[in-house]
Amino acid sequence: MLPLKEKDKPVIQKLLSAGCCARCILRFCCVSVQAAYRQPHQDTLKELQAFISNTENTKSQDSTAAESAEGNNKSHDAAASEPSEDPPSKRAKLEPSVTEAPSEEDDAAVLKLKDEESRVCVVCLGILQELCGNTQAVKIAEAVKAEKYEFDTLVLSVSLPAQLCVREHSCWLHVKKELREKSMALDKDDVIQVKEAFKWIMQGQVAKELGGVAVVTRSSFEVGVEFTHPDTDADCHFLATTCPDCFKPTKNKQSVFTRMAVVKALEKISDAKFLKHYPCPPAHPTSSCISQDIQCLHVSVFVAGRYNKFCRSLPQTPWVIDGERRMESSVEELIAAAILSSFRASGFNFSSSGREDVDVRTLGNGRPFAMELLNPHRSRLNKVEMKQLQETINKSSDKIRVRDLQIVTREAMGRMKEGEEEKTKSYTALIWTQKPIQREDISFIDDIKDLTLDQKTPLRVLHRRALAVRQRVIHSMNTRFLDSHHFYLGLKTQAGTYIKEFVHGDFGRTKPNLCQLLNTDTDILELDVESVDVDWPPSIPE
Repeated sequence: MLPLKEKDKPVIQKLLSAGCCARCILRFCCVSVQAAYRQPHQDTLKELQAFISNTENTKSQDSTAAESAEGNNKSHDAAASEPSEDPPSKRAKLEPSVTEAPSEEDDAAVLKLKDEESRVCVVCLGILQELCGNTQAVKIAEAVKAEKYEFDTLVLSVSLPAQLCVREHSCWLHVKKELREKSMALDKDDVIQVKEAFKWIMQGQVAKELGGVAVVTRSSFEVGVEFTHPDTDADCHFLATTCPDCFKPTKNKQSVFTRMAVVKALEKISDAKFLKHYPCPPAHPTSSCISQDIQCLHVSVFVAGRYNKFCRSLPQTPWVIDGERRMESSVEELIAAAILSSFRASGFNFSSSGREDVDVRTLGNGRPFAMELLNPHRSRLNKVEMKQLQETINKSSDKIRVRDLQIVTREAMGRMKEGEEEKTKSYTALIWTQKPIQREDISFIDDIKDLTLDQKTPLRVLHRRALAVRQRVIHSMNTRFLDSHHFYLGLKTQAGTYIKEFVHGDFGRTKPNLCQLLNTDTDILELDVESVDVDWPPSIPE
């Protein structure tokens, strides 16, 4: 039995006559019992028709019973006064009674029921009719299996044509008028959404087709079902003239008539203006919605670690200038290749705690990095598998090496970015001087502490960084004399300090600089990053 009440009868009658399907009628009756939607919609339609005809049948039966009783009494009196000529035939009792042929009224009722079952719903455009049966469940399951994702649960998402909102609004106004005459009310927010009803019907069927996988409300794996109905796309167009401020073109959207924009417009438009531009109830569609390709999407997985770079001709990221690639590989690509393959991801985003120039090596414990793996088909690797993945990366090239490779959360990645400006970094630079020097000429540098620099954006990065003067601190320095024109300079600096510019001055854009301190032109021949003092990601014992 459907959980319906007497007050629902006028709503059911109104919507049946308007061309709504059985499940949409349940939605408008605010039925929230999920099982009611899962039974075949043909059975639900029969129950609804029986429900609204019950009162009329009861009255009709009472009237017929009274007339029958009166007729029986008269017949009994007549039988008593006139004796029967012949006794009843015994053979008559043994012969089965002949079933009466169906009446024309019965035939008409059957045809009417079949017609209502077959016609496309004016509100859901067939989505809650044949488009949410076993055929659809099989289609979804086959699409998921073909993609070969690894998952424990899934969430079903549904994308509906925006015009469904318009059609639902029209039917709501249609019912609202009827109920107002009967001093009753129906809150639009209480109407069950098409999406919800679709999920209630489909979740169990999809789970069954996938061998019992739980279909839940929240999951890292999403299976998207999209419906379109080109024949009725124009249903929304009148809203663009009545509520133009709700429809603004955007770069990424193919149409301004998004679901959100249509909902916003329907909230603003008055009932009178809506009814002036759109039929109430909606016009009968000639076809059902079209089910588009099933889309599967897994939430991103984040992998972090530290990398060393041993090559002075390897950029951190692909180096492309004016559309032309300058170097054959990069740190990012050497690390990403094996990781993408292991997680079977569709793509990635690479980030790190700062970056080194193409000719700079990164030594010591390495530089922290993280990768966001987009739509991974595999989301979990155990510690042994992560260790094997790390070894695969390290064997693939002698230009880089990774360590502490691990899966992290999105939130944990924030710790890497926090350290970019707050932490310190250590460097070793090979310095050339124009004037000949002695060991004593550079020894004073060892005593300099917390030297504050004013660094105007370097000329070499001005094309990608805003022009500004940034204050940075060199906490300490130490020197190692080589010969009359060369020495090693060790530096411990605030993160974000431009070391090359401190050495050669960048045409006076960095002050003070090493040229000023030594009173001679200086330049940097080699630079190594010795440590990036960010305590992340956690160290993993070798």
